[in-house]
Amino acid sequence: MAVLALALTSGALAASGSPQLQTFFQGALDSPAYQQQAFQRVAKVWKQPGPKGTPALGKKTIVQAILDKDGKLVSTALLTESGAKAWDAAALAAVKKAAPFPPLPKGYASPTLEAHFHFAWVIPPG
Repeated sequence: MAVLALALTSGALAASGSPQLQTFFQGALDSPAYQQQAFQRVAKVWKQPGPKGTPALGKKTIVQAILDKDGKLVSTALLTESGAKAWDAAALAAVKKAAPFPPLPKGYASPTLEAHFHFAWVIPPG
């Protein structure tokens, strides 16, 4: 299982916490380039809600995405809710807006790929 992580900075809010995106892919996918592309697509369209829509420190939303061989988003589901409805909605919207994803790598045998996108509110590094 590969993990990609990025702290998404947002100015004044970073004093108390900062958003972080991590992506986990189904074990059979062995393509760092594909994983990076999918991660970047979601990170690019993520729109953090305002301060009132931010979850408590350490809380996260996990969005499950199922992709077909062509990169089409077959389904999404909220596996874990953060406790902040605006945050959960923004996380789900980012994954949906990032679609379609690139076609799955040629060597990938399964008809679908499961990816989990973790949108967390964390203590900033440093």
